[in-house]
Amino acid sequence: MAGASRFALANQRLRKPPPYAAAAVLLAVLQPASLLACATCYGASDSPMAQGMNWGIFTLLGVILSVLTFIVAFFVHVGRTSARLQTGERAPMQLEELS
Repeated sequence: MAGASRFALANQRLRKPPPYAAAAVLLAVLQPASLLACATCYGASDSPMAQGMNWGIFTLLGVILSVLTFIVAFFVHVGRTSARLQTGERAPMQLEELS
């Protein structure tokens, strides 16, 4: 039972916010200038730095979309192969079988 009481005490400590949390929130609210976006995002949208950032974002989107496309294509391939094997159809001939 000693272990269970330790877990209960740990849960109580996690639920109670630290006493300095209110002070940190108050400081953040009173100084909103430090919470504004960086000069790249907040500044001119046609600057070379903003255009470079946009190209970086588009490049990362392209990489992510290509990876997701290949994942979907793999699962479509697995599904079609599984359906073909369940109907009793043979798998396509491999290169070794052709020679």
